Amino acid sequence: MYEGVDTVILNNELAYEDLLPVAFKPLAQQLDAVAAAALAERNVRLMQVCTAIEEQGAVERKDEASPHSADLMRLEVKVNLLLDLMGQMLAAQAPRPRPSVIRFNAHAVQWRPLEPPRSGAQGLLEIWLRDSLPQPLTLIINVTHVSNDGLVKAVVTPPGETAADLIEKLAFRRHRRHVAGVRQPRRSGSETMITRTRG
Repeated sequence: MYEGVDTVILNNELAYEDLLPVAFKPLAQQLDAVAAAALAERNVRLMQVCTAIEEQGAVERKDEASPHSADLMRLEVKVNLLLDLMGQMLAAQAPRPRPSVIRFNAHAVQWRPLEPPRSGAQGLLEIWLRDSLPQPLTLIINVTHVSNDGLVKAVVTPPGETAADLIEKLAFRRHRRHVAGVRQPRRSGSETMITRTRG
C-alpha cells in the first residue's frame, strides 16, 4: 500500500536528510591510522548519545496505562527542556556553521555549501546533528562532483562498522517518523513528504 512517502535514498541506501550546520575542512594528507581510529571512536560515542536522546520516552502504547507513565512523560519534558537550554548555551559560546540541507549515510553525502570545495578534494565533513550535542559527527570524505549550482557529492571513507550501523539506524528512525506522520490524520490537509533522490 502506498503511504504517500518517498524514501530518501543515496547511492541505493537509506539516507538521513535534514537542515543542519555543516562545515568542510580540507585535509592536506590522509589521516594516519591512530587519528582515524580516534575519530571513529568519537563518532561512535557521539552517535550513541544521539540515539539515547532520540529514543527518550519511547514508551509502547501498552505501557501508557501504567501508573508511572505520566510521571515518566513529565520527566522527559523536563529533560528535553534542559537539553534544549544546554544546546542554546553551547551555540552561543561556539557559533555553529551556517545550516545547509544535507543528505548522508555511511557511504555518501550531498550538500550545497556557500563555498563548495573543488572536485577531488579530501577532507573532514562536520555535521552538527543536534543543538544539545557539543561535538559534530565528523566524516572523512572525498568530493566526487560539484555541480554548476553548487551541489557537492562525495563518498565517505568507511567510518567503521559500529559507526556505520548507528548512522544507518539514524536514517531509519527518521524515515519511520515520517511514515508515522503521514499515517496520522492531517489537520491542515498538507502532505508530509520525503524526496527520493539517487546519488
